[in-house]
Amino acid sequence: MRDAAPPRHGTGSRPARERAPERPTTPPPARVVIEGVAPEIGAGRFPVKRVVRDTVTVGADVFAEGHDRLAAVLRFRRAGEADWREVPMEPRENDRWEATFTVEQLGTYEYTVHAWVDHFASWRSALAKKRDAGLDLASELLEGAALVRRAAERADDADRPWLLDEAKALAGSGPAAARALAPELATRVARHPDRSRESRYDRVLRVDVDRERAAFGAWYEMFPRSVGTFADVERRLPYVAEMGFDVLYLPPIHPIGQTHRKGRNNAPAATAGDPGSPWAIGAAEGGHDAVHPDLGTVADFTRLVATARSHGIEIALDLAFQSSPDHPWVKAHPEWFRHRPDGTIQYAENPPKKYEDIYPLDFESADWRALWDELLRVVLVWVERGVRIFRVDNPHTKPFAFWEWLIHEVRARHPDVFFLAEAFTRPKVMRYLAKVGFSQSYTYFTWRNTKAELMEYFTELTATPVREYFRPNLFVNTPDILHEYLQVGGRAAFQIRLVLAATLGATYGIYGPPFELCEARARAGSEEYEASEKYEVRRWDLEQPGSLRAFIARVNDIRRTNPAFRANDRLRFCPVDNDRLVAYVKTTPDGDDQMLVVVTLDPHHPQSGWVELPLDALGLDAREPFQVHDLLSDARYLWNGPRSYVALDPAVVPAHVFHLRRRLRTERDFDYFL
Repeated sequence: MRDAAPPRHGTGSRPARERAPERPTTPPPARVVIEGVAPEIGAGRFPVKRVVRDTVTVGADVFAEGHDRLAAVLRFRRAGEADWREVPMEPRENDRWEATFTVEQLGTYEYTVHAWVDHFASWRSALAKKRDAGLDLASELLEGAALVRRAAERADDADRPWLLDEAKALAGSGPAAARALAPELATRVARHPDRSRESRYDRVLRVDVDRERAAFGAWYEMFPRSVGTFADVERRLPYVAEMGFDVLYLPPIHPIGQTHRKGRNNAPAATAGDPGSPWAIGAAEGGHDAVHPDLGTVADFTRLVATARSHGIEIALDLAFQSSPDHPWVKAHPEWFRHRPDGTIQYAENPPKKYEDIYPLDFESADWRALWDELLRVVLVWVERGVRIFRVDNPHTKPFAFWEWLIHEVRARHPDVFFLAEAFTRPKVMRYLAKVGFSQSYTYFTWRNTKAELMEYFTELTATPVREYFRPNLFVNTPDILHEYLQVGGRAAFQIRLVLAATLGATYGIYGPPFELCEARARAGSEEYEASEKYEVRRWDLEQPGSLRAFIARVNDIRRTNPAFRANDRLRFCPVDNDRLVAYVKTTPDGDDQMLVVVTLDPHHPQSGWVELPLDALGLDAREPFQVHDLLSDARYLWNGPRSYVALDPAVVPAHVFHLRRRLRTERDFDYFL
């Protein structure tokens, strides 16, 4: 090695710099920014929800400095697959890009976004501008030839020789500008992009895919002991099916404790013959994996599940993770419960109410892992017995981490199982339960009775990011809730709330037979039923006059035959100049099914007003008449223009459910309606 030359010094001179060591050549950072990806829940912590054959439209802000053209792709795959599938994203306004993919199977899908500078598209755009300006293109065509040649090198199919020929043509003499701007060249080059410096979104996002019943269905709640045995419930199935219900939800069917058993109307002490609350689970006959002997056997239950399916009905089972003082867990695992300083087990309380017949579980127990495993075992036992839907009692009183774990473990084994959260609690808690895995959620619908309340609440549920993960199940009444509106509104109030629940939401439910029989007797000053079935057996006369049985069947038939009611996200409220009337449209994405619902909120007096329809959004010509067919009354009306008059008498029918029918013109110029 030669010695380094000495530095040269002289007047006004500076020491010569030593040569910097050579640095390894690395490409510069990627230029494209990807942000604002949606849907994305909790910075990617939680999945969005869809059902099989649903689409997921993904948007992202994709941009770079300068004016280069960009390309972006939406990448997706089913979780566990090795290979990604890609869909080109299309630019919208203000650097927003979008693409859509379809989820085809149960389970979990993943998606993310990649983007890069499209040098060929940028070159092509600049070439077109220079050609239009009449400038010399020789140098630009040589640049284009090099870009096409590199695309050919990336190709490994029939495009390769074709692109090489095009590169030669662009580099040669002759009128090559038109050839350079040919759409086919752009298409073939785009199939082999240079993605060596692509940007990749830093998160892989997820979609939980349920079966359709998790998003669309009509639920009927019924106490089996008021019917008799499981065999008697089987005989009741045609009644439930004729009304058009898809899910029959049964409160707990397990043995009921004797210690501190509640009496009628929640009396602190039971009298002889009082059956107790089904939610006080556990007795000498067994616990959460047993059935009450008065109802039958496990074999009788599994036969009920099978028979229900033959009627098009699924059985949903109540999942109440708590126990009576007589539950086998209390003796076998006292560490799973909270204890007072005197050593006794703490019963449930909601001051001033006391529930001495119920022991809450201690999810902070030192033996928490064994407790979690046991609760998972309980769920899997019922899954093996044919249950695929669970309505979970008070999930907001158990840890979020437990539910996230349990639901994941169950659905990993049985992806067709889903859970409904009965959590009438704070909004953020309700939403978080949905995020951690509950497919459906109870709502505040029961307490939203004015037009302003309904519009505000359902706009939140259907037109904000909440819709991506929170699926409402709109129960009109429950064994715990008989709202004042139903207590004082008479038969029309029950019809009004039914139509609202069944048409505002894709999933709704009623507690029957009290609902269809318009049972409105409540304990004084409360929302609790008088002579509640929670504490006593009730025998209902299903044939009594005034039953809503036929009306419910009609509403459910309308829901089933009109696809617009199968989703929540295409709800749009319409202006009405009467606050006692609420109107809204629901449509399918392709616009083939368009429904207008008008409901009076006054169960006592006739109401009328002018409804204004969004004709442009519905694809209707304001200059042409169109027909509306009321599917409740079978009446047909010819409307013209955006504003139409409606009148509703709650003593007759308190709602219109209109099917909008466009006018078509035949070859004979004869006007008719589909």
